[in-house]
Amino acid sequence: MKDRDIPVLPRGVRVHFDRVREKWVLLAPERAVTLDDVGHAILNEVDGTRSFGEITRMLAAKYDAPADQIAKDSAGFLGALRDRRFLDVTP
Repeated sequence: MKDRDIPVLPRGVRVHFDRVREKWVLLAPERAVTLDDVGHAILNEVDGTRSFGEITRMLAAKYDAPADQIAKDSAGFLGALRDRRFLDVTP
């Protein structure tokens, strides 16, 4: 994922708190993915307007973590979601 890419949740995909399981999930039509704390933190920053670079810098500052490690982990996570059609990316 490039620094300028803008990740966005497509229509019908949303982050939701499952009260029965007491876990955050990513819901899509007829599909769901349980999110861990890291995945939830990343998706909380995906608003369809901020670039991947902005998101990773915000996360690095918020969690006082190395920006290059945040970018690497976030790119892997968001790339996997894109491959499974849970996420769109606009250049």
